[in-house]
Amino acid sequence: MTPHKMESILPTINTPSDLRKLPQSYLPQVCDELREFIIDELAQNPGHFASSLGSVELTVALHYVFNTPYDRIVWDVGHQAYGHKILTGRRDRFYTNRKLNGLSGFPLPSESAYDAFIAGHASNSISAALGMAVASNLKNEQDRKVIAVIGDGAISGGLAFEGLNNASTHPNNLLIILNDNNMSIDNNVGGLNEYLVDITTSKRYNKIRYSLYQAMKKFNLIGEEHRGTILRFNNSLKALLTKQQNIFEGLNIRYFGPMDGHDVNAMIKVLTDIKEMSGPKILHIHTVKGKGYKPAEEAATEWHAPGKFDKKTGIRLVSNDSNLPSRYQDVFGHTLVELAEKNEKIVGITPAMPTGCSMTFMMKHFPDRVFDVGIAEEHAVTFSGGLAKEGMLPFCNIYSTFMQRAFDEIIHDVALQKLHVIFCIDRAGLVGEDGATHQGAFDLAYLNCIPNMTIASPMNEHYLRHLMFTAELFDAPIAIRYPRGRGVLPDWHCEPQILEIGKGRMINDGNDIAVISIGPIGNIAQKAIRKAAEKGVSAAHFDMIFLKPIDEELLHQIARKYKKIITLEDGTKKGGLGSTVIEFMADNDYTPRIKRMGLPDKFIEQGTVNEQYALCGIDETAILDTLLHFD
Repeated sequence: MTPHKMESILPTINTPSDLRKLPQSYLPQVCDELREFIIDELAQNPGHFASSLGSVELTVALHYVFNTPYDRIVWDVGHQAYGHKILTGRRDRFYTNRKLNGLSGFPLPSESAYDAFIAGHASNSISAALGMAVASNLKNEQDRKVIAVIGDGAISGGLAFEGLNNASTHPNNLLIILNDNNMSIDNNVGGLNEYLVDITTSKRYNKIRYSLYQAMKKFNLIGEEHRGTILRFNNSLKALLTKQQNIFEGLNIRYFGPMDGHDVNAMIKVLTDIKEMSGPKILHIHTVKGKGYKPAEEAATEWHAPGKFDKKTGIRLVSNDSNLPSRYQDVFGHTLVELAEKNEKIVGITPAMPTGCSMTFMMKHFPDRVFDVGIAEEHAVTFSGGLAKEGMLPFCNIYSTFMQRAFDEIIHDVALQKLHVIFCIDRAGLVGEDGATHQGAFDLAYLNCIPNMTIASPMNEHYLRHLMFTAELFDAPIAIRYPRGRGVLPDWHCEPQILEIGKGRMINDGNDIAVISIGPIGNIAQKAIRKAAEKGVSAAHFDMIFLKPIDEELLHQIARKYKKIITLEDGTKKGGLGSTVIEFMADNDYTPRIKRMGLPDKFIEQGTVNEQYALCGIDETAILDTLLHFD
């Protein structure tokens, strides 16, 4: 019998405690309204779309069964947590999602007590949740439940496996939910598997199972040291009966599933049955990215973060103006194909970002020479090192913020051996709405201290091409960093030039002040310099192109002529261009007055890139003000 349908339920849910007061029969309607709310909001206020639609039923079930925020839900990545935010007191502010001074696009503990741990970089949920679960035991808070929700391919990250490996070695009652929405850890199985999910999660089954275990232990037929063997046997028995294998069979963790992640009532039953079980557990659910919105279901990759769209037609509102400058990512992708056509040793490596970084262009032309290694940046770097060691020429494309995770591999597996790996560092500098977890703020600084590493950044698309062609002929590791989004040149294609490594250039001469910049932010400096000239301040502008090795000959020329110097970079001021220039001046007994302009020593929250430039004092207005009032 179909339950009576209330007119509208979602507006009455301000916290999960309101949700838990509802009859369970109303929850499918809550799911429908929550999904509709997400679609309506994201059509006008862009964000991560498909993943959050796919996790609606899971979100409702978790908050219905568990006593949040006392019970902890740790979301991995955060792409799937919009429904969570809406149900936890942020519905009326959700229109501010990813906007300046608004809600973060990811779970953020400082924003809400319901956000148990920060989520932005993938694969951290199991380790963080395990720490919380162990802490609860140590604090005698055994009634507190801790749940890690991992999905969107994050299980492929090495950190996730490290967490899984340790989950069986420390006393804990952690529940791991594998939200499997786009990978084949397990094939769907039939009725027998559904029967096993039902029986192995039932309270009666587990009571009998526990009583049998205690009886065998009492008569010394089995000891605690054999617990792992029993669990492995239990999982192996399931695999034998279902004729299916899964990655968790060898772990001392109880495995349940897979089950339909869009059946909210079935999930409530299973979660209720297993939540009191002792020891670590994995519940494997299958969901569909973009569930409930047909265009997103049919093209989940394109609808991961689609921008604005027409809800009725599913048409994405993307400008097709051919006069606009191209994206740096497209210039990279087309140039890589151009290089690969002439050099069969060139291969492409990406950690799960082929579309975002435009590696798809090379995938189309040379599918056997592009390797998407999944969310595994450490592996991507060392894999590239292995390729290079055997004479291949890897272009390893990783977002700046994710490259941080591979710092040791860059040092130990590439730079130490001086291997010819070309790191193409995408999303360098401020990235906008993704906020603090995704800013490419630190790459100049964290690469600058590594021996054998060459670091460059193009001021425009032409110089990106020049640097890629130059890097091909180099014979050591080199990093080329460039920003997210559109460049500055309507016609990006040019005849490539081979640049001299470590050589900068003077863009324009001047008499009063020297502006030293690196990367695309030099284009903003040019605008400010022209306006300063109109007001009587003559500024020279130098594009260093290379941070390491830095052009010392050019710095000597600057130091001899100018007593006032401004350094400008779209990266942290600590350890980047400004620090390098100051070190050079000190080492060579020059004493100019130097003002460093770059990102401050703090994390920069979400907003548009232009808003973030203004907040950090590196926009055109700030640069002009510094030029005019350099005292």
